[in-house]
Amino acid sequence: MDDANAPATKNDVAQLRSEMQHQFDELRETMRDVQTEILKAFYGYTQTTDLKLKETEQSDIALRQRLSAVESRILEVEKRLNMPPAA
Repeated sequence: MDDANAPATKNDVAQLRSEMQHQFDELRETMRDVQTEILKAFYGYTQTTDLKLKETEQSDIALRQRLSAVESRILEVEKRLNMPPAA
């Protein structure tokens, strides 16, 4: 049975350091795994957001084109009726 009050030997200290290094390496690996999972989650979110923004942008362009066509038609009607354009 080990004596808890016995002085530590160099071998005991080396063994303890080895165990601590192993635990540290495991913790570091766990932190890297967590970081990777977080980055993957953000990447997936940004891809979805980019698609939604592109769809909104395309919809906005189409709406502006339609509005421009309507404005042109109204201007032509006003010209034919000899009405001054609204300010």
